Amino acid sequence: MFRTLLSLMLAGLLVLCSQPAQVFAAQQTADSPQVEKVKLKVAKAGVGEKARVTVWTKNGTKIKGFISQAGTDDFTVRDKSNGQPTTILYTDVAKIDDNSGHSTLRNVLLGVGIGAGAFLAVILIVFASLDD
Repeated sequence: MFRTLLSLMLAGLLVLCSQPAQVFAAQQTADSPQVEKVKLKVAKAGVGEKARVTVWTKNGTKIKGFISQAGTDDFTVRDKSNGQPTTILYTDVAKIDDNSGHSTLRNVLLGVGIGAGAFLAVILIVFASLDD
């Protein structure tokens, strides 16, 4: 009788102790796709002064600068104006944007150029139809 009771208690204890481990493992896998996305964006941006990024952390901090170093668990963003480095863990990142895109001025000038070209094409078509 004592052995049966002891066996049942040990089996119940084993079942109860395995539950927190499963929850902890589920939490780690839930964060892992986000961490992998951040690692890919950091790798895509590269390292150096041309690797400009804006990082929002999970506590609401916004950090702008360029990536000066990238490791397996964290990366360092250095502010371009004062050179102050900030080390950020991949797990602390809520959002990251690369600022290596085109400037607003370039996009505006491109739009104006396309608009002017279309206007000239319309004028040429009108003049060509007037000769007939």
